[in-house]
Amino acid sequence: MIADKLRAAGCVFAEDEAKILISSARTTAELNDMVNKRITGLPLEHILGWVEFCGLKIAVDTGVFIPRRRTELLVRHAISLVRSGSVVVDLCCGSGVLGAVIAANVELIELHAVDIDPVAVSCAHKNITGTNGHVYEGDLYEPLPSTLRNRVDILIANVPYVPTESIRLLPPEARIYEAHVALHGGEDGLDVMRRVATDATLWLVPGGQLFVETSERQAPLAVEIFAQSGLTPQVVTDQELDATIVIGTRTLSHLP
Repeated sequence: MIADKLRAAGCVFAEDEAKILISSARTTAELNDMVNKRITGLPLEHILGWVEFCGLKIAVDTGVFIPRRRTELLVRHAISLVRSGSVVVDLCCGSGVLGAVIAANVELIELHAVDIDPVAVSCAHKNITGTNGHVYEGDLYEPLPSTLRNRVDILIANVPYVPTESIRLLPPEARIYEAHVALHGGEDGLDVMRRVATDATLWLVPGGQLFVETSERQAPLAVEIFAQSGLTPQVVTDQELDATIVIGTRTLSHLP
């Protein structure tokens, strides 16, 4: 049985994965090929070419960071504050999943998404173009139109936050098959977050908010980084999702 093969290869949810592969394959040959790829360790989502996230079917190309369920906490809180007409920027967008989910839940937003990885940018186009959003390739804020300065209402940045020494401890599916640029956060895991927070007030409207995901252990230092950058920080956790986010609000008095 397919489930037995997957279980022997170490797949924890072998039965569920077997059902998904069987329902997705168009021919027996294609099914065998998909099973063989999974047995060698290729993530299920990369084999299928999609992942379900917050009720949406999101395209995920080979090598692109696979959205984790814990990130639902970040996008749920962002959605609660987005209104029609809001300007939303998604940095380190990967597949473009967060922007796509926000656009699916709130009509008539102005959406911009950025990633430094060209493979991720190509994937994000698939998920965001239909929302009338814009996707840019480049390093954080660098490719964004200058006309967005002081206009962004919601800035979401699912930055890489794995410390350098912890990369080797990641599951093989992440360590081998996802781009390291989407995982590697520097010595303490917060290098990219620092850069995002430092320049956030140049782009946010007064009262605008920055949302980032981090670990519970890193949250206290992330709070310090936000405060030093002119953002009023708030930590939100969800034990069920094992998720921690930090929300930073640009103070009305802060001048970039």
